[in-house]
Amino acid sequence: MNALHTSEIQALYRAILDLKTEEECAAFFEDICTIKELQDIAQRLEVAFMLHEGKNYQEICALTGASTATISRVKKCLVYGSGGYRKAVADAENRGDIQ
Repeated sequence: MNALHTSEIQALYRAILDLKTEEECAAFFEDICTIKELQDIAQRLEVAFMLHEGKNYQEICALTGASTATISRVKKCLVYGSGGYRKAVADAENRGDIQ
């Protein structure tokens, strides 16, 4: 079985999908993640938004503090990944959160 398709990870996905409001989501992630983990996840998403906007690595590093390794990994996932970042970017764009 793929390491990302264990019963424990599937239960995590279902728990996230059961959240109904931003407040519920915030409470869940504040409980399940450390502050640093949550900041790191948010930073990666911000990097994805900036890559989508056409910003270069130097700009992204300066604006987010992300390492070039993090930026490179996010870019690789945007291009070759499972589509999670692409969906999140498209949804944020549709909401008007990004240009």
